[in-house]
Amino acid sequence: MNKLEKVVYTAKTHTVGGRDGASRSSDGRLDIKHSPPGGPGTGTNPEQLFAAGWSACFLGAMKFVAGQQKIQLPADTAIDAEVDLGPVPGGFCIAARLNVSIPGMDKADAQKLVDAAHQVCPYSRATRGNIEATVIAV
Repeated sequence: MNKLEKVVYTAKTHTVGGRDGASRSSDGRLDIKHSPPGGPGTGTNPEQLFAAGWSACFLGAMKFVAGQQKIQLPADTAIDAEVDLGPVPGGFCIAARLNVSIPGMDKADAQKLVDAAHQVCPYSRATRGNIEATVIAV
């Protein structure tokens, strides 16, 4: 298990009602309603939040790695994240795919950068070996 050397940020949220409820961050920047995936309602769901969080964090990891390698990422670098939810024996699980687009970069070079970012990203580290995850340059 990895142990933090130093805490640089702590996110705090308060959630009520589960998949039919709401969440709010302690600083008020996040204030959302939840709705079950594929069900009625206008709220988001944990899978969408995870997809958005991981892809945003992963893009940050890519920028970090690119900076170390003296590579300029194009402004239109993007990630299309997909998070699946399904049953497993004894409960439920997720699987995820990050499809990374780096316009103008050779696909093999892009995949090397993506692979390096996958080693650095905290979400990637947290999920490694726990869920099916595919991270590819497209």
